[in-house]
Amino acid sequence: MKQFRLNRLFNPRSNRCFDVAIDHGFFNERGFLAGIEDLEAAVRTVVSAAPDAVQLTIGQAPLLQSIPGKQKPALVLRTDVANVYGTQLPRTLFSRMIEAPVEQALRLDATCVVVNLFRIPGEPEVTDQCIQNILRIKPECDRYAMPLMVEPLVFQSNTKAGGYMVDGDLEKILPLVRQAVELGADIIKADPTDDVSLYHQVVRISGRIPVLVRGGGKAADREILERTEALMQQGAAGIVYGRNIIQHANPAGMTRALMSLVHEGATAAEAARHLVP
Repeated sequence: MKQFRLNRLFNPRSNRCFDVAIDHGFFNERGFLAGIEDLEAAVRTVVSAAPDAVQLTIGQAPLLQSIPGKQKPALVLRTDVANVYGTQLPRTLFSRMIEAPVEQALRLDATCVVVNLFRIPGEPEVTDQCIQNILRIKPECDRYAMPLMVEPLVFQSNTKAGGYMVDGDLEKILPLVRQAVELGADIIKADPTDDVSLYHQVVRISGRIPVLVRGGGKAADREILERTEALMQQGAAGIVYGRNIIQHANPAGMTRALMSLVHEGATAAEAARHLVP
């Protein structure tokens, strides 16, 4: 049953999940490598802070799974690679899934697999590829009881925003999140809305499917902590943050700060104490 793996992913006390994403090297963008040039060291640092999960790719998952002991975070395996994040985009965009994704996830002892669902202005072909990826992986996830995390991402126009700029418009996020649920997601990983106080609508549109909030671009400490506090109050089931941890001057401290928000109900001010040297 999928619940067996979900039990490894969600904290038994809070029933929430904190997943640290370190899969950015998959996307062939130099700017994504800041803080993870030495990924082995980055993984060790994050693991020492004990989040619930670490999100990695097939090439780097062994860095986590080779760590001895049974207390390390669960593995969330990234299953698709895309070229949609650059400031200047190539002539043709794509989102491609790795071969035999669930089989590879099982061999790596993953707890969950994650796949994108993009909505990019003027690029319906990429959305089509994403849907085909989900339709392909969903039956395999069900067959082998592997939880499926779908990541519905609404982008701004690249000419307007200049690369990797998400659109926090609630009216665009809601239907894409709902489509991900309809396609069979066991977990939703979605961007925060521009007005965080409206995020309960994203949670509601997902129904029984838990929603983990994506961190997105690098933000100031106070902003990320206050936003996370508000998102938890809006009913989010956890967070999936990457660059706000791995590019932080104190990644272990930021991990512990965010864990206190997600699992202990701390305020942003209380969580900030973990960042003090």
